[in-house]
Amino acid sequence: MPTSEAMQLAHIAGLDLVEVAPLATPPVCKIVDFGKLQYELEKQSRKNRAGSKGGGETKGIRLSVSLGEHDLLTRVKSGQKFLDKKNKLLIEIRLRGREKAHPELGSEMIMKYIKLLEREITIEQPVKRLGGRLTSLVSMKK
Repeated sequence: MPTSEAMQLAHIAGLDLVEVAPLATPPVCKIVDFGKLQYELEKQSRKNRAGSKGGGETKGIRLSVSLGEHDLLTRVKSGQKFLDKKNKLLIEIRLRGREKAHPELGSEMIMKYIKLLEREITIEQPVKRLGGRLTSLVSMKK
């Protein structure tokens, strides 16, 4: 259909003539509401971006030096769920008061937690001390 005829049809319908496939021979156009089309395309691209994380999200688990065995096992289950969903896991211990004098206890607790995860994991960031915090970052092996 000639361009002028298509533009006239679009004007009568109160819509826009939008070129959908400019590289096709002949170029393909649609009669649509351009604002609505833009909104749908943006919505689709946001959905695609959200789905393409692929394990990029980081979930956190906070432990303490004096954590009981049952509490530790509960946090292990949570960590396993995060790792199964392809998320990275940030393990954190906040040292309080006199615990700051013995950061090795926090490091031992983090290593114990990692062993209890019972997953094929990669330690992306070994235990690191930042002031009164100890952190480690782990993820599933690829």
